[in-house]
Amino acid sequence: MSGMRFLYSNGVVSCSPDAPPVTAFLESLPGSYTTTRTHENGTTLLFWERHLKRLSNSTRILLNSNPELMFKANKKIPLLFSPFSVTSSLKWESRIQSLVSNSLNQVLPIALKERSNGEELAVTALVSGDIEKLKAMKNVGGGGDDDNGAFQVLDLHLHIGSYIPPVFGIEESGAHLALVGRGRDLADAKYSDWVRLRKPLEKSRPPSVTELLLSNDGDRILEGCITNFFVICQRDKSEAEGKYLDDYNNVNSVEVQTAPISDGVLPGVIRQLVIEVCHSKGIPVCEVAPSWEKHRLWEEAFVTNSLRVLQHVETIKVPQPWESLESKSFEGISWIEKKFQQGPGIITKVIQKGIMERASTESHPLNESI
Repeated sequence: MSGMRFLYSNGVVSCSPDAPPVTAFLESLPGSYTTTRTHENGTTLLFWERHLKRLSNSTRILLNSNPELMFKANKKIPLLFSPFSVTSSLKWESRIQSLVSNSLNQVLPIALKERSNGEELAVTALVSGDIEKLKAMKNVGGGGDDDNGAFQVLDLHLHIGSYIPPVFGIEESGAHLALVGRGRDLADAKYSDWVRLRKPLEKSRPPSVTELLLSNDGDRILEGCITNFFVICQRDKSEAEGKYLDDYNNVNSVEVQTAPISDGVLPGVIRQLVIEVCHSKGIPVCEVAPSWEKHRLWEEAFVTNSLRVLQHVETIKVPQPWESLESKSFEGISWIEKKFQQGPGIITKVIQKGIMERASTESHPLNESI
């Protein structure tokens, strides 16, 4: 299947190696979306229930607060959007789940048959508003509590392509990060327009950097453009009673840090799993944005998203001064670099193992209907 991509839109399935990559697919359609992948040689869909819940939440948030991000308006005849009033309920979640599942059941079996052995499938589901349906309906928005009306104007689009997950635990698979821009707006929802909005950050990407980090002040690191960001940090002496991490036997001398949702970061599916695994393993975790001023206390770092799952970090570059990011390109920026040990650290390995153990119980088997 290598190179083959599958699209589903308005009940029509198409497959072609010339189909757009997922970034172009997302740029072409407004709406909320989620991305996951198959696991264990195409036999399960990773953390599917969590992804459906996040997709329904993102859709509700956008309809209620920024409906213009759900609809593609006609530039010649702009449409003024009134916020919806969609309630957070099991009924709403069930409707979104049915919308996605009914469509995915039409295209995923075809893609699985074409999949090459050893490949996984990256699956992106996007919920978009239909502007013509919206025009045809009356009293959908405007503050009315009308979940049914909101649901009637939604369409589902799917993009499925081949994906080969990086092998965890080898030096060559580590991430190289650079802090290049400010945090996103409306981070509590995952929406396709972010693909376009993050493009200007590329001008500051140094060579060999694989992910771009975001911060509003140049010190507190929020997240990556397509990942959540974590560090394993030595705890304050007063908290750790002077016991720093020499042999990793005293896990309480360090803590896992990641920015809280309230700081404006995406509530990533794997982010939440990391926190749950830390609690279950007795690893201290603190939802606080890692401070670059304390980077000398960082023992390990990793990033997470639904395709890579968890990837250890090898290097982080931060501009000095922060204001130099206003330069036109990376050539005009001086960078300070933090290097970590080669390969993932012990605590990173423990967390990754805990997530994959959960994958075996929380992933949807593909020998059943979605």
